[in-house]
Amino acid sequence: MMKIPFTAENKYGERLHFHRVVPGEKGPVLEVSNEVSPGHGPPMHVHYRQWEELTVKEGRMGYRVQGQVAKEAGPGETVRFEAGTPHKFWAAGDQVLRCDGRICPPHNVAWFIDTLYKSMDRNGGRPGLFDSAYLLHRYRSEFGMLEVPAIVQRTIFPVVRVVGTMLGMHRRFADAPEPAR
Repeated sequence: MMKIPFTAENKYGERLHFHRVVPGEKGPVLEVSNEVSPGHGPPMHVHYRQWEELTVKEGRMGYRVQGQVAKEAGPGETVRFEAGTPHKFWAAGDQVLRCDGRICPPHNVAWFIDTLYKSMDRNGGRPGLFDSAYLLHRYRSEFGMLEVPAIVQRTIFPVVRVVGTMLGMHRRFADAPEPAR
């Protein structure tokens, strides 16, 4: 796990503060807060091993669980996404969304998000192809990005990983933590 506290941010309207890890009823809980610019937020994704809970402090949070209609939460409201539940959220309206949150267990979520944000900054707002192929394969036991079509992840990403490895592109991930099993 990364040294906490620290902040991961990208130049596309997302900032995630990782504050501390505290004991919880079922293991360690990572306390976080975020700031999301209007209209921005993570794409449809899933944490296979972690639940995530966000309490709106300012602004409005639009959110959607895959297969359900979009909803909104306002100040004081808490939204929880259980482990294995595909979801996305965004700053609804014209205000910055600010939330306090918790993620349990932390596993590699801080490193994964920080690495994705850096890739987004290098690649014009979306994680780079090699980075995506590498990260989604290495951390497939923890995370899934559902807006990348499954056919692409099954057929194109393996080829990209092999080519990237041959070109030495994997070296940027030399400090990558072991995936949670």
